[in-house]
Amino acid sequence: MSFPKNFLWGGAVAANQLEGAYLTDGKGLSDADMLKGGNVSTPRKFSPVIEKGAYYPSHEAIDFYHHYKEDIALFGEMGFKCFRLSINWSRIYPNGDDAEPNEKGLQFYDDVFDECHKHNIEPLVTLCHYEIPWAITTKYHGFYDRRTIDLFVKYAATCFRRYKDKVKYWLTFNEINCALMPGGGSYNGLGLVLDEDLKDESQRPVDALHDNLQMRMEALHNEFVASAKAVMEGHKINPDFMIGNMIAHMTLYPLRPHPDDVLKTKQASDLLNNMCGDVQVRGEYPCFARPFLKSKGINTSFMDNEEDKKILKEGTVDMYTFSYYATNCVTAEKDKQGTDGNLMGGVKNPYLKASPWGWQIDPEGLRYTLDDLAGRYPHTPLMVVENGLGMIDKVEADGSIHDDYRINYLRDHIAEMKKAVEEDGVNLIGYTTWGPIDLVSAGTGEMYKRYGFIYVNRNDDGTGDFSRSRKDSFFWYKKVIASNGEDLK
Repeated sequence: MSFPKNFLWGGAVAANQLEGAYLTDGKGLSDADMLKGGNVSTPRKFSPVIEKGAYYPSHEAIDFYHHYKEDIALFGEMGFKCFRLSINWSRIYPNGDDAEPNEKGLQFYDDVFDECHKHNIEPLVTLCHYEIPWAITTKYHGFYDRRTIDLFVKYAATCFRRYKDKVKYWLTFNEINCALMPGGGSYNGLGLVLDEDLKDESQRPVDALHDNLQMRMEALHNEFVASAKAVMEGHKINPDFMIGNMIAHMTLYPLRPHPDDVLKTKQASDLLNNMCGDVQVRGEYPCFARPFLKSKGINTSFMDNEEDKKILKEGTVDMYTFSYYATNCVTAEKDKQGTDGNLMGGVKNPYLKASPWGWQIDPEGLRYTLDDLAGRYPHTPLMVVENGLGMIDKVEADGSIHDDYRINYLRDHIAEMKKAVEEDGVNLIGYTTWGPIDLVSAGTGEMYKRYGFIYVNRNDDGTGDFSRSRKDSFFWYKKVIASNGEDLK
């Protein structure tokens, strides 16, 4: 079989990377609003106060807040069946623990969803995409505090009730497994910052934030519980909801066939990919989780809460979604050349080319990943909700943008995805490219690193009029969608 007729082709974004209007219409600060811009050689900086005159990418981003009709019309022109976007929690509950939601924030997303349906686009909504209210971080240490569980569920239920007739597809937390990483992973994903970071107003690279592994793992557990409770609440409000998780899939290969490399690769993949997936899909921690955590000196008594166990088992997700950008190698050998990847480093694969940002390009790895996930979760629909290539785009004198490199990257990945469906029988229900429109890079805070089919005239130095224009890839992806993935030329 080919891609199903109702296959969800589209694109994916995050509120903090495109909306802007960071304090407009009653919105409160989010954790993303406290991060300055950086670049490939200078990491993003965190400080607990907004510094006058400093550049914070999320504050204006690409101003989707005032351009959403134009942008969604362009998505409609491409023929999008699905648009993955996120709701900014602090636009709904400015402090996270407010008694009542912010009506202007709710109305904004009403208008966005209405615009999507006007163009026959199905919204796929992430409830928390690195957008935890700043007040929850400072008051509760994010998800380390059990009270944050119910604050999230209250927020989720507010969205479920408000949009129950406009949104069918939901994701609870973006790339929840990134909380396993210190620094930026725990800050963005869990809202966890230690007291010494909050008191120190000096600039600090976000990846160098102080870390407490015990707190981080307890906070991740609380986020699992919050996700499960939200799934249960969502199904009460509308039984037809499809609610999924979202994993940053870090596909790994052993550098050598040496048993040491093979075992180390399996252990790394189990921790980074499978632990979080198993909790959310199967409703329980896998067998390797407790021994591993104990080996790191973690008190795992938080895993023994009987009420939590029941919630995790009853609040399993309806679909498994994930991001896929690159693959990395693992080896037990020392002093091997490293490389960058989606949120983690690894060892350079000698058989793969890499982007200017060091991400190794591996289309066949997407098929391998889909096959592996289909075997692990045979009864759960899969969806690729992020896949794309960040590059430097050149605007020609006539305004055209020839991004063949992006077309080639996406063509090759879609071709492998097609093989997984047609030849391997993978139950894949959708594909949303990352950054269908240029937006702020989460990793570096740059506009210089562009992903979109749609160019946004906005630069890292603050210049640009926010105008939009179509790249060559715009017309190519329109053809792909119109042919349901059959015409990839």
